[in-house]
This record gives sequence, structure tokens and C-alpha cells, in this order.
Amino acid sequence: MVTKNQVKYIQSLSHKKQRDEDGVFIAEGPKIVRELMQLDQVKPREVYGTLDWWESQPTSWRQQPWAVEVNEEELQRLSFLTTPNQVVAIFNKPVIHPHPGGWQIMLDGIQDPGNLGTIIRIADWFGIQQVVCSPDSADAYNPKVVQSSMASIGRVEVDYTDLVQYVVDHAHRVFYAATLDGQPIKEVKASRPGVLVIGNESKGIRPELMQKLSHFITIPRQGEAESLNAAVATGIILSHLIT
Repeated sequence: MVTKNQVKYIQSLSHKKQRDEDGVFIAEGPKIVRELMQLDQVKPREVYGTLDWWESQPTSWRQQPWAVEVNEEELQRLSFLTTPNQVVAIFNKPVIHPHPGGWQIMLDGIQDPGNLGTIIRIADWFGIQQVVCSPDSADAYNPKVVQSSMASIGRVEVDYTDLVQYVVDHAHRVFYAATLDGQPIKEVKASRPGVLVIGNESKGIRPELMQKLSHFITIPRQGEAESLNAAVATGIILSHLIT
């Protein structure tokens, strides 16, 4: 049975401050929870699943102290979703050690949780282990970001820092800034791994950061759309840069 304190604590994890203090995040749904539980770098702290869900999981999991069986009503009280899906889990934040010198994605003011989560998932698809964000970007462990990223949040390191200073400190790297008037991506040949810079959904890359960048690239427009979704643009550009 789920106690009032357990419900209160899980609901408190909707706040970044609480997640940061405890070093945890929430994930929901059978696919994402099962995949996260199979990763060495992610450890479960509490897993609340219905009987149907637990019966389809390894017996060894059900014997762990963090395993809790709940009914549908209890799951509804714990879930952040409109329609809860079998399991809600609290995980310790992953410990990830990206390969030095590999591709990175830099995000300047990406504030939509769905966009950030999808970009993390795209990074994972292309084997990119590190995403560097400006402090005003969405929190990577926001429940909506986690759900959009699927289990990729357990394989991609997301850091927050001053991007202008980061560029200065990593001047040896090539930063490819996605803009509306850069070099067409089909003409860009990346001879070594670099950093793809994606700007805010509506404002683009902020001027003070643009001043520090020198490689500007674009997806040539054929139709009349004013712009592309940040996550969509990220996927298209990476498909050309990483071969």
C-alpha cells in the first residue's frame, strides 16, 4: 500500500530543487522504466508497478527492497501523466563519462521540455554522449523531458554552463552554428567531431554567443515555412554532419 508520505514525496519531485537535492528523477511507462533498469549507469530507488507489470518482469526485480506493487488507483495518485501506464519509478541520476573529443550538441535557451527530450534522444541515436545547455534551458530531469527522451536520458550527459565561456575555453573545437543564412549543410564537410549549436525556438542563438562562433550552417528552405522545430533541425543537420 502506498502511504500519503510516499505520494507527497513523489509529487515534490515535480520541482527541480527537490530533484537536485536528492539526485533523482521520475520515469513512467513500461518501456522507458524497463530500459532504464537495464542500464548500469542508472540505479532504481523506488519502483511502483501494477501486478500486471511486475508479472512480466524478472523475478529478481520483484524481490528487491525498492519494488512496490500498487493498484490502479494508487498509480493514479503517483503519476504525472493524464493516463498512468503500469509503472512509476524513481531513479538516481545517471553517472555518465562521455568519450573525450566526441561530437557534442550545444543548446542555447531551449526551453520547451519536449524539444529538449527529443534532442537528447536524437543525440543518443547518433552516438553523441554529451549535450551542453545554457542555464535558461529546460531542466533535463523535468518529467516531461524524461518522457520525451525515453531511456536516452540514462545514456547522454546533460550539462548546464555559460555557453560563451564554454566556447572560449574550447577554442580548439569547431562549433557549427545552425542559422537561417549559413552554408548549406550538404556543402559542409566535418573532418573531425565538433559541436552543433542550436538556438532558442523563437529567438535563435543569442548575439553574444554568435559573436564567438565562426562556422554558420543552414538547412536550405524549399517551401514557405518560416522555421523548423529545434529538434527536427537537430536531427536533419546531424544526419549530414555525422557520416
